[in-house]
Amino acid sequence: MRYYVQYNGDMRQRYNAKPGDRVFRPLRARPWQVSFPIILRMKDGGHPSPMVLIYGFAITIAVGTILLMLPISSKTGQLTSPVNALFTATSAVCVTGLVVVDTGTYWSPFGQGVLLALFQIGGFGFMTGATILFLAIRRRIGLRDRLLIRESLGMPEVGGVVRIVKRAAMFTLLVEGVGAIILYLRFLAVGTSAGIALWRATFHAVSAFNNCGLDILGNFRSLLYYQGDSTVLLTIAVLIILGGIGYVVVNDVLAKRSLSRLSTDSKIVLVTTISLLVFGTIFILLAEFSNSATLGVLSFPQKLLVSFFQAVTPRTAGFTAIDISKVIGPSLFFIMFLMFVGGASGSTAGGVKVNTLGVLISAALSSIRGREHPGAFGREFSPRSVYRALALVVVYLGLVGAVVLVLSTTEKFGFVDLLFETFSAFGTVGLSTGITPGLSITGRLIITLAMFVGRLGPLTFVSVLAERQQPIKYRYPRDIVRIG
Repeated sequence: MRYYVQYNGDMRQRYNAKPGDRVFRPLRARPWQVSFPIILRMKDGGHPSPMVLIYGFAITIAVGTILLMLPISSKTGQLTSPVNALFTATSAVCVTGLVVVDTGTYWSPFGQGVLLALFQIGGFGFMTGATILFLAIRRRIGLRDRLLIRESLGMPEVGGVVRIVKRAAMFTLLVEGVGAIILYLRFLAVGTSAGIALWRATFHAVSAFNNCGLDILGNFRSLLYYQGDSTVLLTIAVLIILGGIGYVVVNDVLAKRSLSRLSTDSKIVLVTTISLLVFGTIFILLAEFSNSATLGVLSFPQKLLVSFFQAVTPRTAGFTAIDISKVIGPSLFFIMFLMFVGGASGSTAGGVKVNTLGVLISAALSSIRGREHPGAFGREFSPRSVYRALALVVVYLGLVGAVVLVLSTTEKFGFVDLLFETFSAFGTVGLSTGITPGLSITGRLIITLAMFVGRLGPLTFVSVLAERQQPIKYRYPRDIVRIG
């Protein structure tokens, strides 16, 4: 006799059953379903908002503006105009380096100390600095804080962010300290008094590592006084490079100690950075070799040194060893390109980042080679990464074009000068052809906004794209669009 036994709606055959046998219908246990709304959706109904970072930078700028307006901040003991104080505070917090008043001759030691604190906070990042403060007072770092720290550092995962922030803080202080010691000894050797040498060394070391470019040497001349000093220029250049690639990449290099074992992100950062440095040095050397106003009067070793330095500083520190207003057109255009690219994601640098450039170049090379899936170093990129990189570049260039269009109607300077100034502001570089002090109040406010957007815009834009990412429920039919 054949019977059928039902198990929760499932009819299964059972052979050799006897009359009177019981038929059991056990309930099928369902696995627990545990939801984590704090991870997927915060109390306010969304992902951790990058607006927290924007508010943090805005508050820091506001405090810096108030402090710089005080009579104690200027050497003359007079109140500084709100527009000039706002412009300078924004330039410091956004680690840009553009100035409307000379930092070395206008601001008092107190004012210069305020600037140092502002670009140290701005360079290291609001959230990472806040994390250090929370750790110092032994406050627990919650998941929301960790997610925000991850966004500010450009990290793919949440795990270990606090540990990385601790190490990044120690790394920052160590590098800045070593740089300050080298500069201090060099300034002493050239006849500077001990107190002034110590303050100059500390200020410029912190400014260089944070890719700010503010200097206190006076008369808007930046490092032209040390044009032939290899110790000063190379120390500043190394500080800029280390700050521009970021601690995450440095930590990866120290941990793996092999190029083949590095993450794809670190490989892209290092290869792109080295390529830009080498190509930039060669280009500037050849373009300015015979220009008597820049490199023409220097010896060949000095030309090579200054060319390398000028290939480093546009990404994205505003130090300069030549008069930018005297460079020829091709060099000016190439420097704009370097300011546009900037440094690495999660670093103290600005720009669209070398990571973005590396992804787009790899995608272009893959397309040229006929490969359907772009990638580099034996790894494929997700289409999402390529789309975000492309969207970031398009939006960035659109904002630059809009600002230049507005400035061309409010300022009396030429188009190239305004374009250079805009790229410098959005790239948080600080290089200028000399037009910054001559900007109108409207122009200064526009450049102030450009510096703020340039510092937080790429991070905010990518974060918004990540928040708007939705699973694909359906796809449209494919069609052909003519290209070229």
